[in-house]
Parts: sequence; structure tokens; C-alpha cells
Amino acid sequence: MAAVNSENWRELDLPHDWSIEGEFEQDHPAGLGGGYLPGGMGWYKKTFKIQDSSKLTSIQFDGVYMDSEVWVNGEYLGKRPNGYISFDYDLTPYLKYDGQENEILVKVDNSKQPNSRWYSGSGIYRHVWLNTTNKLHVANWGSFVTTPIVSEDSAAISIESMIENEYPVSKTATIETSILFNEAEISSTEENFSFEANSIKNIQQRITIETPQLWSIDTPNMYTAKTNIIIDGELVDSYKTPFGIRTFEFDLDKGFILNGEQLKIKGVCLHHDLGPLGAAVNTRAIERQLEIMKDMGVNGIRTAHNPPTPELLDLCDRMGFVVMDESYDMWNNTKTKYDYANYWNEWHKKDLEDFIIRDRNHPSIIIWSIGNEIQEQWKEQGVRTARELKAIVRELDTTRPITVAMNPPVNMPDANVTTQFDTAKVSLNPVAASGVLDIIGYNYAHQTYEHHQKNFPETPFIATETTSGLQTRGYYEFPSDTLKIWPVRWDIPFDGGNPDHTISAFDQVRVPWGSLHETTWKIIKKHDFLSGMFIWTGFDYIGEPTPYTWPSRSSYFGVVDLAGFPKDVYYMYQSEWTDKDVLHLLPHWNWENGQSVDVWAYYNNADEVELFVNGKSQGIRKKQGDELHVMWRIPIEAGTLKAVSRKAGKIVLEKEVHTAGEAFGLKLTPDRETINADGKDLSFIKVEIVDDKGNLVPRAKNQLNFSVEGEGKIVGVASGDPANHESFKGKTHKALNGKCLAIVQANKNAGAIELTVSGEGLKTNTISITTK
Repeated sequence: MAAVNSENWRELDLPHDWSIEGEFEQDHPAGLGGGYLPGGMGWYKKTFKIQDSSKLTSIQFDGVYMDSEVWVNGEYLGKRPNGYISFDYDLTPYLKYDGQENEILVKVDNSKQPNSRWYSGSGIYRHVWLNTTNKLHVANWGSFVTTPIVSEDSAAISIESMIENEYPVSKTATIETSILFNEAEISSTEENFSFEANSIKNIQQRITIETPQLWSIDTPNMYTAKTNIIIDGELVDSYKTPFGIRTFEFDLDKGFILNGEQLKIKGVCLHHDLGPLGAAVNTRAIERQLEIMKDMGVNGIRTAHNPPTPELLDLCDRMGFVVMDESYDMWNNTKTKYDYANYWNEWHKKDLEDFIIRDRNHPSIIIWSIGNEIQEQWKEQGVRTARELKAIVRELDTTRPITVAMNPPVNMPDANVTTQFDTAKVSLNPVAASGVLDIIGYNYAHQTYEHHQKNFPETPFIATETTSGLQTRGYYEFPSDTLKIWPVRWDIPFDGGNPDHTISAFDQVRVPWGSLHETTWKIIKKHDFLSGMFIWTGFDYIGEPTPYTWPSRSSYFGVVDLAGFPKDVYYMYQSEWTDKDVLHLLPHWNWENGQSVDVWAYYNNADEVELFVNGKSQGIRKKQGDELHVMWRIPIEAGTLKAVSRKAGKIVLEKEVHTAGEAFGLKLTPDRETINADGKDLSFIKVEIVDDKGNLVPRAKNQLNFSVEGEGKIVGVASGDPANHESFKGKTHKALNGKCLAIVQANKNAGAIELTVSGEGLKTNTISITTK
């Protein structure tokens, strides 16, 4: 074990990401993919005491990025290169008892860069658990619950439990399994089993429950299987497995069917970073992301492109999202010099097994993805690997379809063609054509969707990755109805765009391999056999600032920016994907006198929209055909822009946008005014720069200063500007187009957190968050 300099330790809480604390520098070897943040090597240590030497003690890591090695009391436990996988070690043989100190050391090596195509973070960035069990116990992730028969009247529940007996003698025990709903027991079974000394045994139990409450996106009902192990009347182990009861299938003609009803998957891809918080897991931050997505109408999440943190899946179970759970971004061929392909031969089987075993009880998961845009997909090598990976998954779970996110499954003559093309001129991707996959995953290639049933007559469809539209929140260019393709081609460096690295927030800019937001959704919504889509991406993420490079350091792809503020296209989806009344006007109304301005409206549940400027009608617009917005081109006249939507002559909604005056003050709006005093909970406070009448000043970019007093601290600041190099962990940040974000975290004392925000020339404001 290498020597560790004891003078450099600092105390911190896990989960932790040290990269997000660093400075953005162009020469950091992670490069643009890693958001120009540092990697490096780090050590963690913790001391602890164990009292009961009759028990077994293990440590579980939900994820360490990357190439981790672990010691306890100087004894080497092992190595795990994969930065996204969960793993555990048995500590028992090396522990000291009777009040003696034990020490764990963890080495994390993220120094070989680049090893990712996006921001990875560095360190023990997910949770760590110390588990104590009896020597006869259910193994970690050792319970698998399936529902082979489901009807309105009853559901057959199958529970497979892996029981480990680490006693040196055989044991006979009663295995009692109960099914709980809302914490009340509704059914149970028990049997006696014998377990040989130092053995592992899989046991099967069956339970029938009456009138099951099904899991769905609208009613995400959850059950719990509680397995007790009893020896000589004494309870020695208890293991809980949350699960849901639902049926689903992907039909060749009807798409995705959940509990017997068609459901169009309206999904987004999400990277694992949490914006200004970096990669360090925080359950409330993930929940906020999902709440914002839910409000947009999203019902599906793709875990792009690696095993997610368990908290995300738990939340998807409870909040009602279907999930495409993805295992790898590469197989044996590298995409970046030091990525996971370097470890593939030794580790891919173990990592995939652990991934499936850990996640297979989540009812939200409806698809296993065994790869994303794999280099080998065009070769026979890729077909062989896909067969191998499918076989590994099938050994562990037969209940879900398997796919690969392919780019594209159909090899088109010209990826920029937007009109119908001759299907005789296309060829099929070898992995897609092999028959290995249960469902064909399309990354982009929207021009081919309507021909799917001709190309793959026996395999259902899913658009695993779509769109890649580009926007900067709150920035607009005219005319708005011209298409811009940035860059011109993926392999040609981009030398265009704007000097300040902005991109119009109208839905008018896309990458050459993708589409505008409206384009792909129009195709998906048209055909039942197109089961659904996952937009690239729900949120902006750190790294991959396509089409720009330095000084941009985060993406432009998100429907929501890095701070969590929706871009305008969010409301197009909301108008299409939800039943709530929507009327959204863009852009703002602060322009040069006489300038011709394009005004868009996204709306639903109405026949028409009428636009007014200072009370004068600018005409009525109605969506024609498959249009998803309406537009007026009018000269600017400062004052009030007002839209009125009507159905059958009756007003549905009215929305106003006002010309703002000079920046005057600050409006502070928390997502929650009361949070838990648990040392983890967060309040996300939106900061808006307003004029003296309270109107948002839409071009304001004031430097804002943040300070806090009381029972909490500031843990993140951000504006959503992809080119801002100020630290997310600082106490000052420049606003983007009138908005900024402050994230405060409670400590463990009940009371209040006072956040004060100031800026030169602005009236200071303070807000109080209650902690309890």
C-alpha cells in the first residue's frame, strides 16, 4: 500500500466529488468532454468501531469514480475499475473488536484522462453502507421478486432468495416471507429449509395476493417482500425487497403497452451529474430533476450511459417513470484513450451481472440496454459481443427486453436527408439485423422511423436517443423560422456561431445527426407502432458543449438548463405531453425600436390564440395540420404583449409579457420554504433580476453575491450559462438573462437559513428557509 500524506487530510461528508471543486482550465486533460475540470487521484479514510464479533460486517459502495482500491486495517480488499458500478467487500476477517478502532482506506484514481465523453466527477460520489448480518442471511441483492401471473383478481408472486450460510456447521431455519402494502401485511408464507455449512442456496417461495394494486406511471403502487430468517424461534435476519406489480409488452403494431393499455413513452436521457452539485449524489437534487421532468409531461428516463445511482431508480419507482437502464457506453473498443474498454476483457461480465442483480426488482425498469453507440456495432465482433451480453442478462432476468442504442440501426445514404428516401438503398446495422435484440433501439435517424416495420418486421421499435436540438435559455435570434445546422458535420470543427457562444432559444438549431424538437415528436406521435422516444437531453450537463469548444464547458442539448430553468421548448412538450392548459409566449419584449420580432406561442386545449400589443390585436393564429406552435412577425412596440387562447369562443388562458425597465431589485423564489434538518436536504432558490415593477429584466447579466446565516450553507450557485467559468461552489455568480440559482443545504439543527443576495446597483433581498 502506497504511503499517504497524513498532513493533507480534510474532513468531509460523503457522497463527494472533488472535480466540481476545481477550476475550469483549457489544458485539463479531461478536455471538453469532461467540462475542462480536473481529475487526479484521491484518498479517503474513515475509522469506526464494531462491537459484535459474532456478526458478519461488509461495506457496500454504490459507486466510486474510478479505478478504486480498498484496504481495511492495512489488508487489501480489492479493486474495481468501473466508476459507475456498485460493489461490496466482506470486512469480517480483518476487523478489530472490543472497542478497538478500525480504519478503511480508499484510493480513487481518476488521473488517466480522458476516460469519458462527458463529465464524470471524481471520488466516492455515491453512498457507502456498512452492513452487519448474521452468519445465516439473505445475500446482498439476494432477493428477486417476479410476478409471473397478473390479473385484476389476483397476482402470483415468486420470491427467489439467495441464502448464505457462513456458519461452519449446517443450519435449519424457517424462512418466512410476508408481502406488505402501505406497511400492512397482506399475505405470507413460511417453510423450513436446511443449509449446509459454508454454502449458498437459492430457495423459491410463492405467494398469491388478491386484487393487486398495479404499478403505473399515474399510480406507482409499491409492495415490499419482507424475508425473515428464524433459527430456533429467534429472528436472525430480515431483508426487505421493494417491488411493483405490472404487466407490459412492446407490440409490433401498438407500441408499448402497460397493464393492457397503450402508453407512448415520452422520455428523456439524463446524465448522472446534478449540475452545480457535480456528480455527488443528493436524493433531493435528483427528485427535483424528476419533478421538473414530470411537470413537462415526461414519463420515461434513460440512464445515459451507465448504471445509475440506486436513488434515481427508487425515485422512478415511487414517482411513476418507466426506465431504460443502460450498462455501457463502450465495449471492447475505446472511445477515449483511458475509458472502460481498457478493462473490458477482465471486468465486463462481473459488472453486467452485478448491474442486473442490483436493479432487477425495480418495477420502473422496462428495458435493459447493453450498450450505447458501440464502435463494434458495424462488425461481426459486435454481433458476437451482443449475443454474449444478452446471454448474461437472460441468466439473471427473463422479464424485460434487451436493446442496444444504435447509431443508426439503418445505415442511411445521407444522414441529412429529411425527405422520404428509397428504402432499397439502405442497409441494416449488423447488430440490429442479427436478431439478437428484443427491441431495436434507434439513436437519431428519425428519417427511418416510418419504415421500421419494413426494415424490422419482427422486432418492436424504441427511439433510444433523439433530437439533439441546441438552445441557450433566454437568447433569441431572428428570423426564427430558418434552420441552422451546427456543426455542419460531426467530424468538421465548428468555426461559426456567436462570439459569446450563445444559441437561439427558438427551436431552430440542431446538430447534423439530429433534428429540431418538433420534427421528431411529430413522427413519433403519428404512429402507434413507434413505442416512444428519449430526448437528448432532459437537462443540460457538464461537458460535451456541442457545437462549441472552449470557453464553453457544458451542453446546450437540454430542454432544461444546467441550473434547472426550463428553456422555451419545454412548454412545447408540456402542451403536447400533458393535459394541463398551456399557453407560453416567447421571446421577451425588450428589443430595439422598430425591430421586426417573431413571436411564438405554444398552446393546447384551445382552437386559437389572439395576440395583442398594447391592447391592439395582431391577429388570430390557429395551428394547421401537424403544427405545434403559431407565429406572428410584428414590429416591436414597447409595452405589453398579451396572448389569449380560446376554445369555442371561450377564454382558456391569458399570458402577458412586459417590456422591462432598468434592473432594480432581486426576486427570490425557493422551490421549498421548509426542509429537513438532516444535513442533506436542499432548497433551490431561483433569483430573478427585476425592474421597479417586478418585471424580469430579460437581458440582465449582473454579478450577484450570496451569503448565508443560520442553520445551513450554500452548496451551489449557477446561472445556466454554458460558458461561465465561475465556480459552482463559490459565493458569487453572474446571472444569465435575468436569472441565477442558489442552492442551500440544511445542517442538523432545526431553525432557519437566511440567504442574502446582492448585486451592484440592485436592491438587496433576503429569504428565510425553515429547517425542521
